[in-house]
Amino acid sequence: MTWQRKILRVNLTTGSCGTEPLNMEWAQAYLGSRGLGSKYLYEEMDPAADALSAENKVIFATGPLTGTMASTGGRYSVITKGPLTGAIACSNSGGKFGGELKMAGYDLLIIEGESDRPVYLHIEDDEVEICDASEIWGKTVWETEDILAEKYQDPLMRFAGIGQAGENLCRYACVVNDKHRAAGRSGVGAVMGAKKIKTIAVRGRRGVRSADPKAFYRIVNEVNARLDDREGMARDGTLAMMDVTNGFGALPTRNNRSVRFEGAEKLNPEAMHTPNLNGHTNIVTNGACFGCTIGCGRICKIDPTHFSVKDKPQYHGASGGLEYETAYALGAACGVDDIDAATYAGFLCNEYGMDPISLGGSVAAAMELFDIGAIDEKTTGGIKLEFGNAEALCQISELTGKGEGFGADIAMGSKRLCEKYGHPDLSMTVKGQEFAAYDGRAMQGMGLAYATSNRGACHLRADPYGHDFETTEIKGKAEIVAETQRDTAFIDSSGLCLFPGGCGWGLDDYRALVDAACEGDWSSEARMKETGERIWNLERLFNLKAGLGRKDDTLPKRILEEPADVGTAKGLVCRLDEMLPEYYQLNGWDEQGVPTRSTLDRLGLD
Repeated sequence: MTWQRKILRVNLTTGSCGTEPLNMEWAQAYLGSRGLGSKYLYEEMDPAADALSAENKVIFATGPLTGTMASTGGRYSVITKGPLTGAIACSNSGGKFGGELKMAGYDLLIIEGESDRPVYLHIEDDEVEICDASEIWGKTVWETEDILAEKYQDPLMRFAGIGQAGENLCRYACVVNDKHRAAGRSGVGAVMGAKKIKTIAVRGRRGVRSADPKAFYRIVNEVNARLDDREGMARDGTLAMMDVTNGFGALPTRNNRSVRFEGAEKLNPEAMHTPNLNGHTNIVTNGACFGCTIGCGRICKIDPTHFSVKDKPQYHGASGGLEYETAYALGAACGVDDIDAATYAGFLCNEYGMDPISLGGSVAAAMELFDIGAIDEKTTGGIKLEFGNAEALCQISELTGKGEGFGADIAMGSKRLCEKYGHPDLSMTVKGQEFAAYDGRAMQGMGLAYATSNRGACHLRADPYGHDFETTEIKGKAEIVAETQRDTAFIDSSGLCLFPGGCGWGLDDYRALVDAACEGDWSSEARMKETGERIWNLERLFNLKAGLGRKDDTLPKRILEEPADVGTAKGLVCRLDEMLPEYYQLNGWDEQGVPTRSTLDRLGLD
């Protein structure tokens, strides 16, 4: 079966908790996690509602393969309307929380309404209670987990919640689990903060059963044998991309003014593995999420003599270190080449519960505002927000986490920040969400993927990487983006990670696992593609009802009009206007990006 066939619904307004059967017709159409959670959100709330109002809901959704023996089967998604973008938000996380929620017996946890006081949710299988959170409100993610772990005395209890950033409604607040894994983008943590729910503590003892255990066991062994390219990910993690994009000329630098960072070698894997002048090595070991056989996570330690932590012993231990996106956002985007400073800012993101991509993008925009004189030290409270200033990066990151001083402006996100100070064009965002670590001029397919992503600029909603690194010509890119957007929607909805796809798996391997684990026939490629397409179109419909449309499928003026300065794409801008009409046509949408009646009928959508 693999689906637990049960939903836990919590109404914070009434203080009620109850279970109900999973809609299996929807499960067969949307699979789970991202797809199924999005379907419930679409059906149960008005997409036009304010993201921070009681009308919004936040849904924790596992996939059918979450909690199973399938490699990387620890993923869960948080689905809501995003306060950063006003669009549908689905943020995916690994770690161990998702598997525990599934083993407690739930496919989805739907949280609705809002509390009049801080609370947290305590789940142990069928026993569910809404608890007073006055003791932990105002605490960091790390402090909260330690306090509750001490209270419940169960080493297998898992936690997912918010820090002060979520409480203070930072527009890009995260939901953090296992202290350094996060449902990171679009501000899902701010929705929890608005509802005054601090964290979810869960312990599950029910286990997970597949539809055909023998077949599933056999398929798991077969596909795991094809994960034959794991060593690089285990050693370097995603940070290996730093040298690739920098060499190609696709590394966004100093708020996308450039596409190559001269300090990249101080942030790359070798820098992480090489002792500094004090003999200190940044990386301690790698780490893995529930059921993962890859282990791409970075567990790192800051040099205790570094200015950021020398008087802060609480940061002298090892914790989640720099991934590629974090190193880009808190490094190259801000012109900072200090690996310990970037690691410290990353620690603060985990501790206070902030998306490092949006934090770095917002700080970078502020640094450009500072550079052109739109803001000054009086505005920033005495902080010299200059590109390359590692001390300023650390100072403003802490203030943002706490919602203090100029950090409260940074917490708005770069779109609102740049609008406030009169230069909206300096916000490197789509639908209000900051760019990831790939420049859309050098990587034309990624530019299209950013512009059309349903959750705002995102590097994980499509897979044009191979073609983008082969050529800057746009022929074929619209088809690749449209096709892979559907594929990633299916994978996200399964409860598995995307990374096995870069370590030897193909789409057939994901499909084989779903088919062996789930009831019904999932063996055909056509069903997989249609499921992904249905999910993508449902998200599009949500956004259209929320007021987004063709006008929002665009990129900043800098990417469309200012040519790349160096590298493979020197002299190029993103040719979005040439790709977008073809993309719409391939999706079965009209010229305004609205799905046609025939497309909706074919996919069974209203």
